[in-house]
Amino acid sequence: MINLSLYSCLKYGTMKVGKSNIFHRQNQATSKGCGMENTMRIGCVKEIKNNEFRVGLTPDNVKAYVNAGHTVYVEQDAGLGSGFTTEEYREAGAVIFEKAADVWKQCDMMVKVKEPLAEEYPLFHEGMILYTYLHLAADKPQMEALMAAKVKGVAYETLVETDGSLPLLAPMSQIAGRLSIQEGAKYLEKIYGGRGVLLAGVPGTPKGKVVILGGGSVGTNACKVAVGMGADVTVIDMNLKRLAYLDDIFGARIQTLYSTDAAIEKAMAEADLVVGCVLIPGKAAPKLIKRSYLKNMKPGSVIVDVAVDQGGCCETTKVTYHDDPIYTVDGVIHYCVGNMPGAVPRTATIALTNATLRYGLEIANKGLEKACQDNPVIYSAVNTYDGKCTCKNVTDSFGMEAHDIHNMF
Repeated sequence: MINLSLYSCLKYGTMKVGKSNIFHRQNQATSKGCGMENTMRIGCVKEIKNNEFRVGLTPDNVKAYVNAGHTVYVEQDAGLGSGFTTEEYREAGAVIFEKAADVWKQCDMMVKVKEPLAEEYPLFHEGMILYTYLHLAADKPQMEALMAAKVKGVAYETLVETDGSLPLLAPMSQIAGRLSIQEGAKYLEKIYGGRGVLLAGVPGTPKGKVVILGGGSVGTNACKVAVGMGADVTVIDMNLKRLAYLDDIFGARIQTLYSTDAAIEKAMAEADLVVGCVLIPGKAAPKLIKRSYLKNMKPGSVIVDVAVDQGGCCETTKVTYHDDPIYTVDGVIHYCVGNMPGAVPRTATIALTNATLRYGLEIANKGLEKACQDNPVIYSAVNTYDGKCTCKNVTDSFGMEAHDIHNMF
């Protein structure tokens, strides 16, 4: 006999919070009876970081998980910042909870965008999979909280594919790179304290000088926009093959330089806008921009530190937010927003979830352990497991012992 109340909840996602435990037991029993062995309860909550409007799952993602036999719990209004209504999630098959705490409590795997904040740490529970950007190298308290609760922390930013690419970091790197020039150009305006320089210039005036530190995904996308605006662009990197690649793409429209302290200091002294795009996956960013370099920069010039999530590549970097994004040190404006793509949440959410869904489904369908064994790429994303930190670049940042995830299950 079919439980009509349960059927209604499964179909329309209308289960109230107070009945959630009954729903879980009935759903698990029904799933097992239907022969589903790898079912999981997936959670998605509203991001609470200052001015963060992205969301971990779109309604289409919810439908994909539900069609795979999983139950998806979504906090009410979780997707509004990205333009997705609660009704869209409900129609996709999600169960809507009014409170984030109930989603955290009931889920087996939480899918987010940004790292959890301190007020969310008490909501961790042992064995839960946390699938999100973690950036642990710049956040020791979060790492300790994940280990203490024995959370399985799966970090988007450290997943490395067989070709060496970073598929879950790439979409946000593309957006952050493009935004970096847009934001930098804005804060060069005099009303924000900038030099009053137009990057493109006009006939008879010099173009603005843009220096990009790092020629990876962020740097390449920053370069595209800067070149497109008509700026005078210099890209600095220590990888000669990458510089050759960028030279082939952009030709005479950019200057490439090999990275040395002297080259960086000299280029910054001439720059109107400096964009820091340095990344070592999972590891704290190296401090390439020294405090002493700032005194030689032009007053009102701008530094945009895209590496701020990993601690920043400038010695004077501190995290800022979209509602108060800049501060000035030694006459140089610093833009160090830790969630830059959050400014364009609709684009960013769709781009991010296009990349994360595939791996998320693998983990949900098989469990984290079996998913890693079947697709070893996923091992690289596991940062914490069974109370241990399993990402060597993170442990190196704190001088801790690394535990090899391959030997833990």
